[in-house]
Order: sequence, then C-alpha cells, then structure tokens
Amino acid sequence: MSVLEMKVPSPGESITEVEIATWLVEDGDYVEKDQPIAEVDSDKATLELPAEESGIITLKAEEGDAVEVGAVVCLIDMSAEKPAGGSATETKKEEAPKKEAPKKEEPKAATYATGTASPAAKKVLAEKGIDAGSVKGTGKDGRVTKDDAVNAVPSMGTQPTNGSRGTERKKMSMLRRKVAQRLVAVKSETAMLTTFNEVNMQPIFDLRKQYKEDFKAKHGVGLGFMSFFTLAVVRALEMYPDVNSMIDGDYQIKNHFQDISIAVSGPKGLMVPVIRNAEDLSFRGVESEVKRLAIRARDGQITVDEMTGGTFTITNGGVFGSMLSTPILNPPQSGILGMHNIVNRPMAVNGEVVIQPIMYVALSYDHRVIDGRESVGFLVAVKEALENPEELLMGNNIKKALEM
Repeated sequence: MSVLEMKVPSPGESITEVEIATWLVEDGDYVEKDQPIAEVDSDKATLELPAEESGIITLKAEEGDAVEVGAVVCLIDMSAEKPAGGSATETKKEEAPKKEAPKKEEPKAATYATGTASPAAKKVLAEKGIDAGSVKGTGKDGRVTKDDAVNAVPSMGTQPTNGSRGTERKKMSMLRRKVAQRLVAVKSETAMLTTFNEVNMQPIFDLRKQYKEDFKAKHGVGLGFMSFFTLAVVRALEMYPDVNSMIDGDYQIKNHFQDISIAVSGPKGLMVPVIRNAEDLSFRGVESEVKRLAIRARDGQITVDEMTGGTFTITNGGVFGSMLSTPILNPPQSGILGMHNIVNRPMAVNGEVVIQPIMYVALSYDHRVIDGRESVGFLVAVKEALENPEELLMGNNIKKALEM
C-alpha cells in the first residue's frame, strides 16, 4: 500500500498558516492527479490545492480549520484502483441506520453555577453587551461556557408576530478577517486625513469618443479611464515623492519607482493587484495590465506575488455608484486616490454656466509623512493632468501616445 501525505504548500513569503475554505471532494473519493481538491484561504488570497497523485483520498482536516504551512491535510492511497463507475464513496454507500429519537433529559435542579459565566465567556459577553443571565448555559450545572457566549445573539427587541426573522451565522474567511484587522490598524496607527477636489472629465470624454474604437481595434483592449488616472498619478508622484513614500520605524523610505496598486472587487472580497513600474508603461500597457489583473482576480487565479508590494493605491468606488468617500490607506503605503462616479453638473467655464461631466476625487494620506502642501499639490497635479491630458500626459502628440 503506497500512501502519499499531502502537505500545505507555502503560498508565499511571510505566510505561515492557511485555512481550509472548502473541500471540493469528499472523504473516500477517487481523485485524479492535478485535480483541484480544496480551496485554501491565506491572509492575502484564496488558492486552489491540486491533488499531487491519483488515488483514494482521506481527509485529515475539516472545513474552517486553520493549518500550518507544511502540515498534512489529506492522504492519497496511490495503490487503490479507480472505481469502474463513479467515485469510491458511491460504491460504499449503504442505507443509513435509523436514528432513535433522542431521549428527553429531565431538567436538572439549579445550583450556584447555573447561569454563571466562565471568565472567557464574561469577556465575550461584555464585548457583545449581553447579560450573562439571558444566556442559557450548556456547561456543567448550567454554567455559561465560552462557546455559549460566542453563539449568543444580542436581543433585537420585541419581535413582531408576523414576518421573517431568520438570521445566518457565517465565519468570515481568513482573507476577510485579515483585511478587517488591517483596516482597524490603519485607523489607530496612522494620522490619516483626506483632501478632495473635482475633475472636469470632458477632455477625456472627447479623446475617448474620438479614438477608443481605433485604439481597441489595434491593441485589443479598451481605452478606459484607468490608464488616464494611472498615468496622472505617476506624473504627480514624480512631482511629490513624499506621497510615494512609506514609514519604516524612525525612517522614511522614498521609492524611486511607481508600483500602482489597483483595488478590485473579487469573488472572495477586495483584492489589490499591483501594476509594476507604471512609470514605464504607455496607455496601451496600463490598459492591458489592468485587464489581465482584473480577469485573474475575478477568476480567483490571482497570486500572492501579484498583490504584494505597491507604493500607491487607486480605488474606484464610482463603478458601484459612489459619489464621494474617504478611502482608507493600504498599509504600509502613505497615500490612496479614490475615484467616484461621473455626474453631469453645472460648472462655470469661461464665465458661462455649462453642463459638464464632473468626478469628485479624494486623496487619503498619512499626515505623519505627508504635509498639507504635498497632499493638496499632489491632488491638484492629478486634476490638472486629467483636465489637460493632451499636453500633460500625451506630450501634444495623441497618436504617438496611443501608439496609433
């Protein structure tokens, strides 16, 4: 009998633990080599775990279990023959024995311990604002255990006699929990401020209307807003390098390159893939890279390496209809630009009121390393480039810039 121990591979540097999100097979199934058998969550991404060999699988971990990198999660019996029809479990199915009705336990007399919460349970209940007396204890003599406290739900007040009152309790993925921890840390560990401005998007609308069809026909990607914003950010970062820096203890690290993180919404939550050396890319290069990374994030194929690093982040809440927001920093970066929806608004142009497509933009920054002059100047530089892209982003040669 030849049995292979399948261990958790390392998803990337600094990751020491993963969580079994979903088993894609059942215990006793016959699996083929390279067949996906599980999805595992790290604090940065969700990855598929393929079978290393063919054989009958024995699971050694449950869904939701946190396992260390290198730990054994399943066994594969490579000497087992593939069943003729279906999986091995199908050949083993037997009629389930009838379960006897559980005997009703006689209620136990109350003692001093009844309704008393353990120290761990007290802490959990205090965080939830729940009185221990309102929780039914399942411990010895009716004591309230930590599990009782974790499963306890705060009172929702007087419930109506009609209408649905259902709830669902679902454990957050490791990725979502890590994002939550990082966001809370940002609020408590940085001096975050946000400054706002507005951008007249008409010049970009005119350029896209004139060139987007030819651009797509030649390059195979659309001429979207992201390339204009990315290149405007690259220009502004070169003018205000403090915004492209980060704090490391008592030191400020200024980056002489622009790795732009693009926040995208994936099936497993928010992901932030990185466009490396955006300062070396053209409009075509940025659009191609944005499309590639977005597809990989959407399909769950994005790797940890593709989301590691980044010196500045762009997030676009406008795709969901957001008019204005204060984006939260992506640590250890010191700045993030928020894009929003575009709405036709009255605007003064050359002394006349004209309806123009306007977008509000927001820059959140770490005031520990970026002062008001740099933050406001940076956002104004972005605004100027977007309102005059032909001169400031294309060098007054549109066809050359678009590689037409």
